[in-house]
Amino acid sequence: MAKKVVATLKTGKGKEFSKVITMTKSPRTGAYSFKEQIVPNDSIKDAIAGKL
Repeated sequence: MAKKVVATLKTGKGKEFSKVITMTKSPRTGAYSFKEQIVPNDSIKDAIAGKL
């Protein structure tokens, strides 16, 4: 399924978006979790900072 997403992002209007993966640590258990988002290229810094 990931291959389909990447292939879709490379064609047409998909070049205006990027896939952002952020890692957060749970304060209770200490385990890490990953959050994936597809955001416009203008909002990448906001997505990494957690504002989106």
